[in-house]
Amino acid sequence: MKRHLFALFPVVALVAACTSQPMTVPVSVADTIARDPQLSTLDSLVRQSGLAETLKSGGPYTLFAPTNEAFKAVPSKTMDELAHDPARLKDVLSYHVLAARMMAAEVKNGSAKTTQGATVALSKAGDFVTVEEAMVQQADIVASNGVVHTVDRVLMPPVRR
Repeated sequence: MKRHLFALFPVVALVAACTSQPMTVPVSVADTIARDPQLSTLDSLVRQSGLAETLKSGGPYTLFAPTNEAFKAVPSKTMDELAHDPARLKDVLSYHVLAARMMAAEVKNGSAKTTQGATVALSKAGDFVTVEEAMVQQADIVASNGVVHTVDRVLMPPVRR
C-alpha cells in the first residue's frame, strides 16, 4: 500500500502544479500593448487619443506598433504638437492600424488601407516585413481581436488637402 502511495505522489504533484499555473488568454489589441513595457509610449498616446476603446472592442485589427525607441526618433516639436492636438494624434495612430487581422506570413507586396483612410505600402522579403519605411521587429503578437507587430519607426500619414 505504501508503495502505491509513493508512486502516486509525483502524479499528484504534477497535476497540482499544472492547475496552479495561470492560463494565458489572449487579450484585446489595446490590452496587449498595455502589457508590453517597450510599447509604453504608444499605450499612453493610444489612451490619450481615445483610440484605446476602439482597440479593445470590435476588430479584427492589425496594429503596427512603434516601440518606445521609435518614438524617441520623432522630433520633440512634433510630439508636443501631437500631445496638444488629440484629433491629429488619433489620425497619426490610426495610420498604424488595419481593419483586418494580418499575420506576417500573410503579408504580400502591395498596399493596404488603414483605419485612418490612407493606404500604407507593405513589403515582404523572406522573413522581413516592412510597412512604409518601418521594419517589423517582432511579428504576430496575437490578441483576442487582432494582431500586433512592433515596428522601428513612427509612420506619419500623408497630409490631407
